Amino acid sequence: MELKPNENKQLTCTVNGVSYERYAIKTRFVKIGDDYLDVVREFALPHVAEGDFISISEKIIALCQKRIVYRKDIHPGFWAKFLCKFVRITPAGPGAGTPYKMQLIIMICGLPRVLFAAACSAVTKLFGKRGVFYKVCGHHVDGIDGLIDYDISYKEYAEYGILNPENPSGVCNEIADKLGIPCMIVDACDISVEVLGKSHNLSLDDAALAEIVRDNPAGQDDQCTPIILVRPVHTPDNTNN
Repeated sequence: MELKPNENKQLTCTVNGVSYERYAIKTRFVKIGDDYLDVVREFALPHVAEGDFISISEKIIALCQKRIVYRKDIHPGFWAKFLCKFVRITPAGPGAGTPYKMQLIIMICGLPRVLFAAACSAVTKLFGKRGVFYKVCGHHVDGIDGLIDYDISYKEYAEYGILNPENPSGVCNEIADKLGIPCMIVDACDISVEVLGKSHNLSLDDAALAEIVRDNPAGQDDQCTPIILVRPVHTPDNTNN
């Protein structure tokens, strides 16, 4: 398979004076309970050279770990239906702006915390500050995927909510130790990115790693490229391979 970036995504970016090439690794559709080691071994390992590292979408790791809650087990109540009306919809998706996602957040955080978060958000929005709701809720509820009510490429994602992966740094270390690939797990969309975990042999700090995938080279539609191969162009010493 020829390595290339996703359509409409730049191949190269420069961070702290170093240029990096970002190649999209196309995989099969990752299903609940799949083995992430098998996925990385089959699709990424054949392309990895010395100095490379990979960026993995948190969604496929969570699916492999069965970190899901089925729609049928979520029953939106009054507060979920009411609060979701006040959530700002962004180009990245509805966030907590659907009754099912809001109810799942209530299930995870408890209603008192969610009501407090909503009150804090209402106040801070008056001063132009956004994102407070998720910060107060904590538990990485801003990373919940799935439970989408509108048309999407993968219909399965409408039937369950996908939570953030468990112990992402531990997962990265397992991949590094068993497959020899430095890696990170990111929660990324077209407007933001967060490094959830990285392996012990990846020495770049989180800020630099986030900048390398700031433009979300994995894409956000039906590319089926949850793994990005990152290759330093000038200096191969950014990882401790």
